[in-house]
Amino acid sequence: MTFHYSPLFPLATDTTPYRKLTDKGVRVEKFGTRDMLVVEPDALKLLAEAALIDINHLLRPGHLAQLAAILKDPEATENDKFVAYDLLKNANIAAGGILPMCQDTGTAIVVAKKGRLVFTEGGDEAALAEGIWNAYEKKNLRYSQLAPLSMFEERNTKTNLPAQIEIYSEGEDAYKFLFIAKGGGSANKTFLYQGTPSLLTHDRLVAFLKEKILTLGTAACPPYHLVIVIGGTSAELTLKTVKLASTRYYDDLPTTGGEDAHAFRDVALEVEIHKLTQDLGVGAQFGGKYFCHDVRVIRLPRHGASLPIGIGVSCSADRQALGKITKDGVFIEELEHDPAKYLPPIDAALLGDSVVEIDLSKPMPEILATLSKHPIKTRLSLSGPLIVARDLAHAKIRERLERGEPMPDYFKNHPIYYAGPAKTPASHVSGSFGPTTAGRMDSYVDEFQAAGASLVMLAKGNRSPQVREACARHHGFYLGSIGGSAARFAQDCITKVEVIAYPELGMEAIFKIEVKDLPAFIVIDDKGNDFFKELNLG
Repeated sequence: MTFHYSPLFPLATDTTPYRKLTDKGVRVEKFGTRDMLVVEPDALKLLAEAALIDINHLLRPGHLAQLAAILKDPEATENDKFVAYDLLKNANIAAGGILPMCQDTGTAIVVAKKGRLVFTEGGDEAALAEGIWNAYEKKNLRYSQLAPLSMFEERNTKTNLPAQIEIYSEGEDAYKFLFIAKGGGSANKTFLYQGTPSLLTHDRLVAFLKEKILTLGTAACPPYHLVIVIGGTSAELTLKTVKLASTRYYDDLPTTGGEDAHAFRDVALEVEIHKLTQDLGVGAQFGGKYFCHDVRVIRLPRHGASLPIGIGVSCSADRQALGKITKDGVFIEELEHDPAKYLPPIDAALLGDSVVEIDLSKPMPEILATLSKHPIKTRLSLSGPLIVARDLAHAKIRERLERGEPMPDYFKNHPIYYAGPAKTPASHVSGSFGPTTAGRMDSYVDEFQAAGASLVMLAKGNRSPQVREACARHHGFYLGSIGGSAARFAQDCITKVEVIAYPELGMEAIFKIEVKDLPAFIVIDDKGNDFFKELNLG
């Protein structure tokens, strides 16, 4: 038998549209009989900076076209269309380059492939990290990375570093890159299951996948780009394939397998799973057809005793771009700078015209009484004061209670908005300021409501049964807002922001904000009804 090497991931020729950033910092020199591409650190810095700025403000045309298609689909629900329209408005605001599309501006991830005829002086990772640092320093992005000082004590790095930077040796005379900004909500919906080969029949596999897809919930801001990877030579390869496939990096894989054991896409199963997601009824966050824009199913080779299965998503902040450095210069993928072309004039009636206005300046008993008149799924427009508190702030409040101190009045008198803002641009009231994942605060709800606090909560995503039970016991409400509209909320809905406690926590401090016409839905009511339970998510 003669040795023959076959790549695990055979990809077609790159047809990505690029724009040129510069030809500086790049030259060709002779090395013996070879032409070597010499890349200076400044070229790497410039590329990384441009990429992280672009992907926090701009989206790919294909993603925007999928959002626009929801508005034209007669099978889409009013809620599907309402969310899609808001996300398109958000994209237009973010494209201005001031407010990022999501308040969680993500962990910066770089996957690089350095050709064998590419020469640098070393320190490529440091140069890329400096470019990322520049992007987060110059723009109105959020610092979300925490440094562990001990096992239980952490501190924000205040730079959004470290980034995850991986550099591989592959190819000839080009340095190629994939840049990703991965938010916590989306990253948290990446799962590895160690299955057994008994799952490798059609009906068993589809039943297994349906069960696991439902566990994704809505906290990561659908509509999703859903990825399923079956197999893998290791658990880490399976999950890495999930991440790269969610960026459409592997779209050009073959669509059939072979004895050389290459990866392939199962297009027929993609269509079947996509239809399954449409039939779930979860929709674009609040019920309907558009839980997912699309589905990728990739089959990998595996060890005979193992069947790793990976599932993950890219969310409404679908942030990635390719880059490359060649003898012709430094290039970044051309994203859509004019998303307005995807935002059609639309009859407001298509989005549903039944909206209940809630005056948050009223005393809490009056707010509760008003909400109690309306069923779950009711669309609301919120105006007035909110208290903003998320993970670290909730932990601080619990510490106060455990010391025997009283619950702060502001937690009793106002609804609690789970959120953490990006930096505030000059001449703006607020930075991007969308809701964070509600489920992370579930363990606090019963204790806080028993103390007369958190009786109205506002965030994104489904919640656990214990929250539903607490709301029924203490006559509270959970309201869901649109995940993925952080720039629009900052520009159109938030009129005042002030820090009222724990300023040392940065974006996790407790804020008091004023909002006007902030959209929300009643998800859990004071009788224990739960919209997401009806969709089998709770």
